[in-house]
Amino acid sequence: MLILNSGGTFNKRYNEMTGTLDVPYDNYALEAILDSASKNFNLAGVVYKDSLEMDAQDRKMIANIIMESKEDSFVIVHGTDTMHLTAEFLDEIFSDRKIVLTGAMKPFEIDSVESSFNLGMSIGFLKAKPKEGIYISMSGLIEKWDNIEKNRSMGKFEIVR
Repeated sequence: MLILNSGGTFNKRYNEMTGTLDVPYDNYALEAILDSASKNFNLAGVVYKDSLEMDAQDRKMIANIIMESKEDSFVIVHGTDTMHLTAEFLDEIFSDRKIVLTGAMKPFEIDSVESSFNLGMSIGFLKAKPKEGIYISMSGLIEKWDNIEKNRSMGKFEIVR
């Protein structure tokens, strides 16, 4: 299993200089969560952006890493606003991999529970050896990417099919 960090709210931290929440160029949040596990996980930082700033080149970079990897299972930590776009993009390329996109509605720095829960669910799901496909793991749910979506007004993900 390979865990790819592409930034998003999950990773945001308060910037005292600007007063904003920024996506840092590090894997601090993921490393803090994974350090509590008794197993080492392969982790790679990829994009380090808010998902609204991601473009086709960023998605191609993620796809290339997956394509070149010897692993068949992947967790992608991604911003919640556009994870469905990345999932759709990856679904057009991969039919022989197990890929779970996850993230958080609140930054790890503000509330570590949600991000830890979502990452843990994603890892556990892949350890259970699901069928190949692209999944989203959010709000206590794991579904194929086109069966789940963000309900912005409620601040959570819901099953839609």
